[in-house]
Amino acid sequence: MDQRRDILVVDDDTGHRTMLKTLLGGWGYRVFEADDGSTAIATVQKMPFDLILMDIRMVKVSGLEALETIKGINPAIPVIIMTAYSSVESAIEAMKKGAYEYLTKPLDFEEMRMKMEKAMDHSKLKEENRILKEIIGEQFDSRNIIGSSPVMINLLETTSKAAASEATVLITGESGTGKEMIAGAIHFNSPRKDHPFIKLNCAAISEGLLESELFGHEKGSFTGAIRRREGRFRQAHQGSLFLDEISEMSLAMQAKLLRVIQEKEFTRVGGEEVIFVDVRIIAATNKDLLSEVKNGNFREDLYYRLNVITLKVPPLRSRREDIPLLSEHFLTMFSQKNHKDIKGFTPQAMDRIIKYDWPGNVRQLMNTIESAVVLSNSPYLAEQDLPIISPEGEPGQPVHLITPELPLDEVEKTTILKTLEAARGNKSEAARRLGITRVTLHKKLRRYGVT
Repeated sequence: MDQRRDILVVDDDTGHRTMLKTLLGGWGYRVFEADDGSTAIATVQKMPFDLILMDIRMVKVSGLEALETIKGINPAIPVIIMTAYSSVESAIEAMKKGAYEYLTKPLDFEEMRMKMEKAMDHSKLKEENRILKEIIGEQFDSRNIIGSSPVMINLLETTSKAAASEATVLITGESGTGKEMIAGAIHFNSPRKDHPFIKLNCAAISEGLLESELFGHEKGSFTGAIRRREGRFRQAHQGSLFLDEISEMSLAMQAKLLRVIQEKEFTRVGGEEVIFVDVRIIAATNKDLLSEVKNGNFREDLYYRLNVITLKVPPLRSRREDIPLLSEHFLTMFSQKNHKDIKGFTPQAMDRIIKYDWPGNVRQLMNTIESAVVLSNSPYLAEQDLPIISPEGEPGQPVHLITPELPLDEVEKTTILKTLEAARGNKSEAARRLGITRVTLHKKLRRYGVT
């Protein structure tokens, strides 16, 4: 047993807490106590722990509320929730919010010991992997950013410079180009890398819930708010907050976001407490924000607050020399994942891959190769293995929809409608081919007046 492992036991039942302290002390752990969720939060702010054992039902601040805050302070600490059989659903909800495991009362001590050791071993392994990556310099490779074309080399050089700064970053580019990976590379190569990297897709959250997602809410502030919840800003304290598809945010929410960026403070929905945060903003969009400003859809002051450093991720058709490298990478990855021995592509298949315009960019390429790997029984992927269908319904013909005369919005509209037609109206299949989510596809179709 490692005598240096520190355990925090959180339980408002004094007798149960004392019993656990005695048991864990006998196993060789150094045990600290907290009689409530608020005490646990304050204790975690003062020192790190190897593990937290926490009851889910406590009078003042529940284990679920404390878990959200603790994960924002130090997400590396594994938390095991303790609950009665009647509250297993709450424990499962806690796991969705970041708890490592849960135990039901009365506790099975052998099960508890096994889960504790597994959690701490997992945490130790993650830390060792993090240190190893730093030593061997797998900075951008670990984020799966692949490309040797001049435009990608320039992008990665600029990304490296941006990572070293504290500046707000705006990442632009078409859907599926890898904007989230660039955002991750910025965070994980920045001075904030040991703190949280929190992500939020603004297009995936309804307008009514977006404010709560960003800033959190107080118990009872609206229907369904059965407990206090910490928002993404609080979770990202001292780290980075990645706001994807920021152009989908309403003007009212843009004003609130601008204030937080400027003042570094906010209040929860339905609350009065002023919360101070230190968060670096990384935003992304697939639209021309300056055009959105001119059209009155995006605040000019927010645009200039976000546009301190701009990184433009090129579409795949603009860096065709990277397509073979990406294709081989995805082939190896999905062959290993599916336990297949596929050695490569036929020359005809690779030629077709390179010439295709890939309207869904890298995400679409990845999905296409995954599908081909799963369905193929040959040692080499051939043309017939690639599920690329032209608008006319002929397999194997690349779709050339990009013409110099069309503005970007028209290119996107034409590409989406032609892909939907090729998929015979199947929206899930069209979304898969385009490399976007079904929700995003529905939003775009509504914008074009298609139901």
